[in-house]
Amino acid sequence: MNPSESADRPRLQVAVLMRRERVPGAMSRWQTWRWVVADVVPHESGFGSEARCLLQTPDEERWLHPGFTVELFRDDADGYLLNVSTPAPCWFVLWRMEEEPTQADEPMARPAMVSLSYHDAGRWLDAQETVDQVPAPPDVIDWLRAFAEAHHVDEPRRRQRPQSFRGLQDRFGNPAVVSTGKKFGGGHGGAS
Repeated sequence: MNPSESADRPRLQVAVLMRRERVPGAMSRWQTWRWVVADVVPHESGFGSEARCLLQTPDEERWLHPGFTVELFRDDADGYLLNVSTPAPCWFVLWRMEEEPTQADEPMARPAMVSLSYHDAGRWLDAQETVDQVPAPPDVIDWLRAFAEAHHVDEPRRRQRPQSFRGLQDRFGNPAVVSTGKKFGGGHGGAS
C-alpha cells in the first residue's frame, strides 16, 4: 500500500471486500445467509466509485466497496499503538445492513468506516455498531507503528489523593455523617 502524506495527516485509500456466505448446518434454520468483512485492500483507480459484485455462486457472493480513506491522527497515537502491539494487528471495519437489495433480493451489507485505531473500534462497539476486523499487511503495520511511535505522548502520572482525605458517602452518593457522640436515648443507668 502506498500511504500519502498530506500537510495535515497521513492517509491511505482502501477498498473493502464484503462476503455474503451461506450459513451451514442447524443454524441455517434462523439465518440462511451472513455477511462478513473478507478483506481490506489498496484502492485502485479501476475499482470505480460504486459497490459491485465480483463473485456470485450458490453459496457465496463477494462485493467490492471502494473509496475509503484511512487517516492517522496525532491525538490517537495511543489507539494505534494498542493495535500494533497485539499479536495480530488489524483493520477495523464498521458496517451496517441496508435495505437496498442485492441480486438475490436480500439486504446489502455496506461498510461505513475503516480505521486502524483500537479507540475508534471501541467507540463504535460502545455505540452497538457492527465491527469486524481483518489482518493488516506488514507494510501497513510498519507505517502505522512508525507514526504511532513518533506521535505517542506518555500521560503524566497524576498524584492520587490519599484515601483518608476522600469524603465519605452513603450508598446513595450523599455525604455521610459520622458521629462519635450518642444522639439518641437508650443509655444505661440513669437517675429518675
